Amino acid sequence: MFSSFSALSVCGRGAARLAAVTLVSGLAVSGALVTAGPAAAGTTPVHTQGGATATIGGLKTYGAAVVRSPEGDLEISAGLFQMSVEGGGMLQTYCVDIHNPTQKDAKYHETPWSGTSLGANKDAGRIRWILQNSYPQVNDLASLAKKAGVRSGLSEQDAAAGTQVAIWRYSDEVDVEAVDPEAEKLADYLEKSARDVAEPAASLTLDPPALSGHPGGLLGPVTVHTNADSVTVTPPADAAMSGVRIVGEDGKDITTAQDGSQLFFEVPTDTADGSAELTVQASTTVPVGRAFASETRSQTQILAGSSESTVTATASATWAETGAIPALSAAENCAESGVDITAVNQGDEAFTFELMGTEHTIAAGGTRTVTIPLQEDQAYDFTITGPGGYEKRFTGVLDCRTQADAASEAGESTQILTQPSPATIGSTSADVNLAATGSSDATPVIAGVAIGLVVIGGAALIVVRKRKS
Repeated sequence: MFSSFSALSVCGRGAARLAAVTLVSGLAVSGALVTAGPAAAGTTPVHTQGGATATIGGLKTYGAAVVRSPEGDLEISAGLFQMSVEGGGMLQTYCVDIHNPTQKDAKYHETPWSGTSLGANKDAGRIRWILQNSYPQVNDLASLAKKAGVRSGLSEQDAAAGTQVAIWRYSDEVDVEAVDPEAEKLADYLEKSARDVAEPAASLTLDPPALSGHPGGLLGPVTVHTNADSVTVTPPADAAMSGVRIVGEDGKDITTAQDGSQLFFEVPTDTADGSAELTVQASTTVPVGRAFASETRSQTQILAGSSESTVTATASATWAETGAIPALSAAENCAESGVDITAVNQGDEAFTFELMGTEHTIAAGGTRTVTIPLQEDQAYDFTITGPGGYEKRFTGVLDCRTQADAASEAGESTQILTQPSPATIGSTSADVNLAATGSSDATPVIAGVAIGLVVIGGAALIVVRKRKS
């Protein structure tokens, strides 16, 4: 967050590797996971696990800060971003990745901490405490100034800058100070006072996000988890034609639900093999401390405030008369530096597939999760297909680490350059192969890897160099 949408480029693991700010190298992977019946194709950003989806607008309330390093000092902007929520609502956020740029109009999704750098950050709970005990959650600036020992008072700009500086000290472990003395005093108070607080629950999710089974009964349950008073349940788009209904355990149609409600897909006996998707939506305030990750390589945000906002979640069901019937879902796993693909098999035959050179078998009625390892900052596009028209696509960018994490692990220091310079993306990833086999009528498909190179100029660059002994 060096300025509103500054073209800041981020270093890789050496001076010869520089990451571009607005484009990242792409990794396209397609593979075949065999299913027993057809299913509709779908594209799912992996970060989309339910909740709010928003587009970032820019810095709205901010002051100045200085990042100090052995190579020199850099003055940057520090404060609150504003996001517009799809379907209605506004969010206020601080950033938790100081060395990464914010891309203009980037789309963000509410994300568990485990899918961001916060998942491996032992101080993530302290960041949430800061958010709960500072601006804008505490909008009585006179009271906040008194607690922080700021006799001359705090402006909104001071409060936002001081709060962001305190967050950066825990999120990025950088030597950063607010330029304004009042903001700096607030930052010191928040840093010293912070205590560990648990991760907040999602505003809205459905568990599980994908399931499977045989027609002629109820597929489920899918459990609603939300802080909203109620959610609206939308049945599959072709429900009238297919006869598939969304019902409760008693078999009655459900159009609204609450936290803890259980939903089922009722699939008539004579329904052809296929799939369907239900959607739930609500209006609620998103809990403070929820992470927001982008579909591109735009800096991770953490929620500081929310108006009444629209939140959405989906769940899918796949059914077939016989054979293996897998349902697939995915989530980023920053602890393992990869993407978890979960396959659930509620068919009457085992489901076997090969992934990254290893064969995995899921027994009838079983579940298995396989982690696909990826490089940091790696864009990925997995299309998993099977016979009968089954296709599931997962996309995203692995954004699990801050620049400080990468430099510390590699034994590198960070040098800040203030002059424009071109940045070249080099090939950083080994080939990722995704192959699968299933029922006897399927042919394994070996995935291809496409890695693009882009060159882009930046307003400022961070260069990583080896530390001298």
